[in-house]
Amino acid sequence: MPEGRAELCDQPRRTRSRPTTRPRYYPVSVTEIDAKIDALVPAWLTLPDIAEQFGVEVTRVRQLVKEGQLIAVRRGENRALHVPAAFIDGDKVVKGLSGTLTLLRDDGFTVEEMIEWLFTPDPTLPGTPAQALSENRGTEVKRRAQALAV
Repeated sequence: MPEGRAELCDQPRRTRSRPTTRPRYYPVSVTEIDAKIDALVPAWLTLPDIAEQFGVEVTRVRQLVKEGQLIAVRRGENRALHVPAAFIDGDKVVKGLSGTLTLLRDDGFTVEEMIEWLFTPDPTLPGTPAQALSENRGTEVKRRAQALAV
């Protein structure tokens, strides 16, 4: 065995100390909301409800939230995570939502501001941006989201 290698083996092994408790990590796409924002959204779904609709485990839905494809807020007495029901189309996320969320996030919107913008009636759209997304008019919604950055 080469001398340098023997010296390396004689040194004590270093180990990293790990914290005894893991800090709670809440991704940017999770927040608590106030009553005004809560009132804008007509219906909410919990993560287990969405997982059941999608036919997947709850961890997969959490991953969608973590990746920014969905946004979730803590609401109700038990502070459970909820997603606006308008973001779900049967067994998938509404087409165009994830791109719109990315644009809004890049414009510096918070989760509350994203929900408020998506569920506030827009005079240039018939209805709200969330309704337009569910009607497959994502291009119009993204144009308006891009215009916010200007």
